[in-house]
Amino acid sequence: MSQTTTARQTLKRHKWSIDLTTRGSNNDQYKALLAASQTGCDVTNNPPGYTDRQLPEGLSHQSDNSLVDKRSWDIAVGPLKQLPMNMFLMYMSGNIIGIFPIMMVGMMFFKPVQAILGFRGTCKMLEGSSHALVQKFVYLLGNALGLGLALYKCQSMGLLPTHASDWLAFVDPQTQVEFSGGGFSF
Repeated sequence: MSQTTTARQTLKRHKWSIDLTTRGSNNDQYKALLAASQTGCDVTNNPPGYTDRQLPEGLSHQSDNSLVDKRSWDIAVGPLKQLPMNMFLMYMSGNIIGIFPIMMVGMMFFKPVQAILGFRGTCKMLEGSSHALVQKFVYLLGNALGLGLALYKCQSMGLLPTHASDWLAFVDPQTQVEFSGGGFSF
Protein backbone atom coordinates (compact mmCIF):
# COMPACT_ATOMS: atom_id res chain seq x y z
CA MET A 1 0.00 0.00 0.00
CA SER A 2 2.84 2.37 0.68
CA GLN A 3 4.06 1.87 -2.87
CA THR A 4 0.69 2.89 -4.28
CA THR A 5 0.55 6.04 -2.13
CA THR A 6 3.98 7.19 -3.24
CA ALA A 7 3.06 6.40 -6.83
CA ARG A 8 -0.11 8.49 -6.48
CA GLN A 9 1.83 11.35 -4.87
CA THR A 10 4.26 11.21 -7.77
CA LEU A 11 1.40 11.30 -10.25
CA LYS A 12 -0.34 14.20 -8.46
CA ARG A 13 2.74 16.41 -8.55
CA HIS A 14 2.73 19.22 -11.01
CA LYS A 15 4.98 19.05 -14.01
CA TRP A 16 7.10 21.99 -12.80
CA SER A 17 7.92 20.54 -9.38
CA ILE A 18 11.45 19.31 -8.70
CA ASP A 19 12.14 16.04 -6.94
CA LEU A 20 15.50 16.39 -5.20
CA THR A 21 15.69 12.71 -4.24
CA THR A 22 15.90 11.22 -7.72
CA ARG A 23 17.03 13.94 -10.02
CA GLY A 24 20.77 14.65 -10.20
CA SER A 25 21.71 12.28 -7.40
CA ASN A 26 25.36 12.27 -8.48
CA ASN A 27 25.55 16.07 -8.37
CA ASP A 28 27.16 17.42 -5.17
CA GLN A 29 24.97 20.54 -5.07
CA TYR A 30 21.75 18.51 -5.13
CA LYS A 31 23.13 16.21 -2.44
CA ALA A 32 23.94 19.19 -0.22
CA LEU A 33 20.45 20.68 -0.73
CA LEU A 34 18.87 17.29 -0.02
CA ALA A 35 20.86 16.88 3.19
CA ALA A 36 19.98 20.39 4.29
CA SER A 37 16.27 19.90 3.59
CA GLN A 38 16.23 16.66 5.56
CA THR A 39 17.91 18.22 8.59
CA GLY A 40 15.66 21.29 8.50
CA CYS A 41 18.48 23.79 7.82
CA ASP A 42 17.89 26.63 5.41
CA VAL A 43 20.73 26.53 2.92
CA THR A 44 20.51 29.19 0.24
CA ASN A 45 23.10 30.68 -2.02
CA ASN A 46 24.13 34.29 -1.55
CA PRO A 47 23.13 36.70 -4.32
CA PRO A 48 25.82 37.87 -6.74
CA GLY A 49 28.01 40.57 -5.22
CA TYR A 50 27.17 39.72 -1.60
CA THR A 51 30.08 39.43 0.83
CA ASP A 52 30.11 38.66 4.55
CA ARG A 53 32.98 41.03 5.34
CA GLN A 54 32.37 44.58 6.58
CA LEU A 55 33.88 47.69 5.06
CA PRO A 56 36.24 49.81 7.19
CA GLU A 57 34.70 52.94 8.68
CA GLY A 58 37.33 55.40 7.37
CA LEU A 59 36.65 54.52 3.74
CA SER A 60 32.98 55.45 4.01
CA HIS A 61 33.74 58.78 5.70
CA GLN A 62 36.36 59.64 3.09
CA SER A 63 34.00 58.90 0.22
CA ASP A 64 31.29 61.04 1.86
CA ASN A 65 33.66 64.02 1.98
CA SER A 66 34.66 63.54 -1.64
CA LEU A 67 30.99 63.36 -2.67
CA VAL A 68 30.23 66.58 -0.75
CA ASP A 69 33.18 68.31 -2.44
CA LYS A 70 32.12 67.09 -5.87
CA ARG A 71 28.50 68.19 -5.36
CA SER A 72 29.64 71.58 -4.06
CA TRP A 73 31.86 72.14 -7.10
CA ASP A 74 28.95 71.17 -9.37
CA ILE A 75 26.82 73.86 -7.71
CA ALA A 76 29.62 76.45 -7.87
CA VAL A 77 30.49 75.85 -11.53
CA GLY A 78 26.85 75.68 -12.66
CA PRO A 79 26.58 79.34 -13.79
CA LEU A 80 29.86 79.03 -15.72
CA LYS A 81 28.55 75.95 -17.53
CA GLN A 82 25.52 77.93 -18.72
CA LEU A 83 27.58 80.70 -20.34
CA PRO A 84 28.50 78.93 -23.62
CA MET A 85 24.89 77.97 -24.29
CA ASN A 86 23.69 81.48 -23.48
CA MET A 87 26.33 82.98 -25.75
CA PHE A 88 25.18 80.72 -28.59
CA LEU A 89 21.53 81.69 -28.00
CA MET A 90 22.46 85.37 -27.96
CA TYR A 91 24.33 84.96 -31.24
CA MET A 92 21.40 83.14 -32.84
CA SER A 93 18.83 85.70 -31.69
CA GLY A 94 20.61 88.55 -33.53
CA ASN A 95 20.70 92.26 -32.76
CA ILE A 96 17.21 93.18 -33.93
CA ILE A 97 14.54 94.21 -31.49
CA GLY A 98 11.86 91.56 -31.52
CA ILE A 99 9.94 89.36 -29.11
CA PHE A 100 12.43 86.47 -29.11
CA PRO A 101 15.62 88.53 -28.54
CA ILE A 102 13.88 90.58 -25.83
CA MET A 103 12.77 87.40 -24.04
CA MET A 104 16.29 86.00 -24.30
CA VAL A 105 17.84 89.17 -22.87
CA GLY A 106 15.25 89.19 -20.08
CA MET A 107 16.06 85.58 -19.21
CA MET A 108 19.79 86.30 -19.37
CA PHE A 109 19.35 89.25 -17.01
CA PHE A 110 16.92 87.83 -14.45
CA LYS A 111 18.48 84.39 -13.91
CA PRO A 112 21.78 85.72 -12.51
CA VAL A 113 19.94 88.38 -10.50
CA GLN A 114 17.75 85.69 -8.90
CA ALA A 115 20.82 83.53 -8.24
CA ILE A 116 22.63 86.40 -6.55
CA LEU A 117 19.56 87.24 -4.46
CA GLY A 118 19.35 83.58 -3.41
CA PHE A 119 23.07 83.43 -2.61
CA ARG A 120 22.47 82.83 1.10
CA GLY A 121 20.69 79.53 0.36
CA THR A 122 23.50 78.50 -1.97
CA CYS A 123 26.04 79.30 0.76
CA LYS A 124 24.27 76.86 3.07
CA MET A 125 24.63 74.11 0.47
CA LEU A 126 28.34 74.87 0.05
CA GLU A 127 29.17 74.92 3.80
CA GLY A 128 30.13 71.23 4.12
CA SER A 129 32.90 71.51 1.55
CA SER A 130 36.58 72.03 2.32
CA HIS A 131 36.87 74.71 -0.44
CA ALA A 132 33.70 76.63 0.43
CA LEU A 133 35.19 80.13 0.09
CA VAL A 134 36.64 79.46 -3.37
CA GLN A 135 33.39 77.82 -4.48
CA LYS A 136 31.37 80.84 -3.35
CA PHE A 137 33.69 83.12 -5.31
CA VAL A 138 33.39 80.94 -8.45
CA TYR A 139 29.59 80.94 -8.10
CA LEU A 140 29.46 84.74 -7.83
CA LEU A 141 31.93 85.12 -10.70
CA GLY A 142 29.79 82.93 -12.98
CA ASN A 143 26.67 84.94 -12.19
CA ALA A 144 28.55 88.24 -12.69
CA LEU A 145 29.72 87.02 -16.10
CA GLY A 146 26.12 86.11 -16.95
CA LEU A 147 25.02 89.64 -16.03
CA GLY A 148 27.86 91.07 -18.10
CA LEU A 149 26.76 89.01 -21.09
CA ALA A 150 23.19 90.27 -20.72
CA LEU A 151 24.36 93.87 -20.50
CA TYR A 152 26.58 93.44 -23.57
CA LYS A 153 23.62 92.06 -25.51
CA CYS A 154 21.47 95.02 -24.41
CA GLN A 155 24.19 97.42 -25.55
CA SER A 156 24.58 95.69 -28.92
CA MET A 157 20.81 95.86 -29.45
CA GLY A 158 20.82 99.57 -28.63
CA LEU A 159 18.73 99.24 -25.47
CA LEU A 160 21.23 100.88 -23.10
CA PRO A 161 21.52 104.68 -23.01
CA THR A 162 25.21 104.97 -23.86
CA HIS A 163 25.26 108.19 -25.95
CA ALA A 164 24.68 111.77 -24.87
CA SER A 165 21.67 112.04 -27.17
CA ASP A 166 19.96 109.34 -25.14
CA TRP A 167 20.01 111.58 -22.08
CA LEU A 168 19.75 115.12 -23.43
CA ALA A 169 17.02 116.39 -25.72
CA PHE A 170 19.07 119.20 -27.31
CA VAL A 171 21.99 116.97 -28.44
CA ASP A 172 21.77 115.59 -31.95
CA PRO A 173 21.63 111.81 -32.24
CA GLN A 174 24.73 109.99 -33.34
CA THR A 175 25.04 109.78 -37.11
CA GLN A 176 25.50 106.45 -38.77
CA VAL A 177 28.95 105.97 -40.19
CA GLU A 178 27.95 103.13 -42.46
CA PHE A 179 24.75 101.92 -44.02
CA SER A 180 24.37 98.58 -45.67
CA GLY A 181 21.43 97.17 -47.51
CA GLY A 182 20.76 94.20 -49.66
CA GLY A 183 18.60 93.20 -52.53
CA PHE A 184 18.16 94.28 -56.08
CA SER A 185 16.73 97.53 -57.37
CA PHE A 186 14.49 97.17 -60.37
